[in-house]
Amino acid sequence: MGVPLHQQARHYLLELIQSDEYKSGKMLPKEVDLARQLGISRNTLRQAINLLVYEGKLVRKKGVGTKVASKGIAGGVRNWHSFTREMNDLGIEVRTYELVVRHRKPSAEIAHFFQMDPEKTCVSMERVRGNNDYPFVQFISYYNPSLPITGEENYSQPVYEMLEELYGIVVKTSREEVTARLAGDEVAAKLGIRPKDPILVRKRFVYDENDRPVEYNVCYYRADSFIYTLEVKR
Repeated sequence: MGVPLHQQARHYLLELIQSDEYKSGKMLPKEVDLARQLGISRNTLRQAINLLVYEGKLVRKKGVGTKVASKGIAGGVRNWHSFTREMNDLGIEVRTYELVVRHRKPSAEIAHFFQMDPEKTCVSMERVRGNNDYPFVQFISYYNPSLPITGEENYSQPVYEMLEELYGIVVKTSREEVTARLAGDEVAAKLGIRPKDPILVRKRFVYDENDRPVEYNVCYYRADSFIYTLEVKR
């Protein structure tokens, strides 16, 4: 099987941005010119650029262009923030395709995490988000019912900032699990992919400053549009 076109374009861009002129801050050529130069569609080129943006190697700003990222800009577990903050740090404009907030009964695992009665309900938020071209992640969050969260808050803003501003809840720790699986019918419909396409599942257990559980969060990412990075120092 040959290497997909967007991966070939990614390899070309990697070689391009390693040159001194681009490391020094020169903007990449316009997408239409790059696509013509490589003999590929703009959608394929944009997919390659997205991969490098998610890896923290490129920064893209609307109305300005794309250039090599400064050292230290990367996605992953270091200095984690809300999704909006993570994407803004990478120069990606976020679009919300779907937002639903409601009260739901938790699964046994979620009830155990919050140490709550499984017959009670808690506030649940579901969001489908992405860039201006397509959705690439579905979030499902549950919030500890012992906290003063009502579900009437403004969830269109960064949630952690909202919790701190309204209730003084400061999140501090995120313990995470990352797995891979096939999308399945429900997630595929949300993300515009096929049920047998691969996805990345990122589960987050979020705690406040007092190690009190605040949020149980599951994220489903399109595998062709998101790369999860780790940096380990000895």
